Amino acid sequence: MTELDLEDWDPFTPREVAEILEHADVPWWIAGGYAIDAFVGHFDRRPHADVDAGILARDQEAIRGALATWELFCADPPGTLRRWAPDEQLEEPIHDVWGRPGPCESWRLALVLNPALEDTWIYRRDARITRPLAELCFERDGIRYFVPEIQLLFKSKGLRPKDELDFLHALPLLAASQRDWLREALVLTTPQHPWLARL
Repeated sequence: MTELDLEDWDPFTPREVAEILEHADVPWWIAGGYAIDAFVGHFDRRPHADVDAGILARDQEAIRGALATWELFCADPPGTLRRWAPDEQLEEPIHDVWGRPGPCESWRLALVLNPALEDTWIYRRDARITRPLAELCFERDGIRYFVPEIQLLFKSKGLRPKDELDFLHALPLLAASQRDWLREALVLTTPQHPWLARL
């Protein structure tokens, strides 16, 4: 691949991410479509172009330490990559970091930084939406995943075909409390969202 070929992804599986991050002494979880896979119970629902590991923004140095031998690049809005400088503390609007084991290798992992205050997670797109950190993840086969209602909230912005598919597969399995949380969040952020009628 060229120096920064944005299309050359060969993503880790959630299990491989867990093996890489197992010694990081801070919370992390699998996000994105894999989180919906884990909730639904099927990891062959659809292909995945990448894999996202969610972390708290305040824990970025600990995670960076676990990936000390990797090349890490910040995704600067609106869509360019640059090397994550040594000792640089990332802050919004930068919240995505792409990683690869070495020069000219494929991208294997994306880190997604999440704001938090003490024991509370904060939705980066609307600070009115929060969640206790203790309610942020569920576990499947020893790996932590983003709870589906929060993951679907992130997916609600784009309404790409894969996001619609994830919503369709997760919807029948959401508990009443999960539906309520997602509905209330969408009413706050996107009152005319097409998913509301189905929740």
